[in-house]
Amino acid sequence: MFKIKLPYIVRNKIKSKEFIEAEILIEKGLSHELRDNIKLFKQLFAEDNTFILREIENRNDPDIHCCLMFMDGMIDVNIINENVIKPINTYSRKTNEDLFKVLSTQVVQTNSIIASEDINMMLESILYGDTLLLVQGYRSAMIINTKGWKTRSIDEPDLEKVFIGPREGFTESLMLNLSLIRRKILTNDLKFTFRVFGTRTRTKVCICYIKGIVHDSILAELERRLDTIDLDGILGAEYIREFITDAPLSIFNTMYRTERPDTVAGKLLEGRIALLVDGNPSALTLPCMFIENIQANEDYYLQYQASSFNRILRIIALFISTCLPAIYLSLITFHQEMIPTKLLISISNARQGIPFPSIIELLILLIIFDIIREAGTRMPSTIGQAFSIVGALVLGQSAVEARFISSPIVIIVAFTGITSLMLPKMINTIILARFALLIISSMLGLYGFLFLSTAIAIHAFSLRSFGVPYMSYIMTFEKEDIKDTVIRMPWWYMNLRPRMIAIDKKRKTIEGKRA
Repeated sequence: MFKIKLPYIVRNKIKSKEFIEAEILIEKGLSHELRDNIKLFKQLFAEDNTFILREIENRNDPDIHCCLMFMDGMIDVNIINENVIKPINTYSRKTNEDLFKVLSTQVVQTNSIIASEDINMMLESILYGDTLLLVQGYRSAMIINTKGWKTRSIDEPDLEKVFIGPREGFTESLMLNLSLIRRKILTNDLKFTFRVFGTRTRTKVCICYIKGIVHDSILAELERRLDTIDLDGILGAEYIREFITDAPLSIFNTMYRTERPDTVAGKLLEGRIALLVDGNPSALTLPCMFIENIQANEDYYLQYQASSFNRILRIIALFISTCLPAIYLSLITFHQEMIPTKLLISISNARQGIPFPSIIELLILLIIFDIIREAGTRMPSTIGQAFSIVGALVLGQSAVEARFISSPIVIIVAFTGITSLMLPKMINTIILARFALLIISSMLGLYGFLFLSTAIAIHAFSLRSFGVPYMSYIMTFEKEDIKDTVIRMPWWYMNLRPRMIAIDKKRKTIEGKRA
């Protein structure tokens, strides 16, 4: 005798009278009578037309009476027909043999069969695409792996395109995503641990790490934070991130997000942990450091000189996209003496007849640019890019000709917007920091800019990601710590993993020089 609490996803489908009857039957568990078990599951899935029951009677022995239960559209019909129904129909039973054991070990031909008396486990398995096989005279059920729903093909992620390197990206299938990672790390030390979140969605989440490299303390801290999640629905990785991130109110993201399996594999080899959510084509990796936003997966497929140059360009782009509007506004409003005379005269002539102060010009244009960027992202890919370019050109040119906006402001905003696109992982952080610096600079000039930028820097240096300082390796002079930061050294020169993340520090199993 045992009592099981129904999942919400099933309980809400049952009317009051039917629910009472089902609860009584569940308290008793499965019955030896197949008819009673069929009645129970019909009540549990009342008003759900995708729930399919298929009774089977053996042609040679009418006493062999079974019932298949599954959800239409989530199973592979060929597996059920050829590997389950057909073998049961043609099976010839011998005397004094355990029918349930023979069916599960010899007759049904699938790669995975689990015997269970747990009704909750049965319900979750059916809802996830498995098939339930009930046999007359037995209280246990066979959970047969027959998943067969359609998945999207493996494509290159739009936000992480590369010219050199693998073109694979994650899909919405969790098991397919795990296979993409497994293909790149062929070791039994790669571990996959599953958990289920969401009282209604029952979403599977996989924790990936390499045993022997990952820090046990970081893994334990992640498990502790995951235990605090209490939500009825988990539909993506960002749901998880907001619960377990170190600084949920910060503009900085202390967990790294990617849709590329090679990026996840590289971070696992450095001692990080990855979180993958079923139904979501992205992964979260942790701990995360600020310098990861400057790095790109393509850096490791290019020559190290080109990779280092590209990283320096991204750092310059980060400064320009965040600070240029605020610095320009401070100089032309409060510190004109710092601008060369000829340039100041040129700016003054361009502003003749403009009805708005510079702060209003900048705010209007920056907001319009972000609106165009967002609209281009949401529009179909065939016209989104053209719309963004044409919209920016037409609006900018028209605004200058109508004397609503000065031409230097258009140049500043355009340059700021272009440079921000070099750092897609930080686009939200850049936008928020840019507007904050712009507003305080309009009131206090360069003093306000320096004050707020210093406060942002102090805040960033105070952040931690699962115990690891967020700004690690930014202000360091240790030779081993700067080999894969602002510059990327050759692979033969990078002997050690990040010392604050990995237990096994050595990348190479045998010490030696480059051949």
